[in-house]
Amino acid sequence: MSRSHSAAPAVPASDLEEAVAVLRGSGLRVSSARRIVLEALFQAGEPLTAERIAGGLDGRLPLSDIASVYRNLETLEEVGLVRHVHLGHGPGLYALTRDGAQEHLLCDRCGAVMSVEPERLDAVRALIREETGFVANFTHFPIAGLCPECADAHP
Repeated sequence: MSRSHSAAPAVPASDLEEAVAVLRGSGLRVSSARRIVLEALFQAGEPLTAERIAGGLDGRLPLSDIASVYRNLETLEEVGLVRHVHLGHGPGLYALTRDGAQEHLLCDRCGAVMSVEPERLDAVRALIREETGFVANFTHFPIAGLCPECADAHP
């Protein structure tokens, strides 16, 4: 399930208890299903597919209903605790916003993904706006190209 590309402002939570406090502060219940989704994201420390979360994170957590996982991810995204991104042709990945906004560069040749702070791409955004009037956002989809190693290997 993909939502609008305009995400809620990030609400970084450094641990599970902070995330629970954010949910309660937003007037939301902290159901066991919602807690499992958060636990999976905190335990993994990397973006996950909804399927991997539903699968119990390789046996570390209880299995979950995939529809429930998607509903909870959507709610967590609306609150600003989670964001999703599409890296290449695979399924959407979900990550905690605790690291702040990240934008991604994807190597078309080797598949390497580089996360970058949005400020590092401000000059690119400014050039796109100057040339086209379009205000670019690279948080949902990566910028594709060649990583330094692949670019050097195949000039």
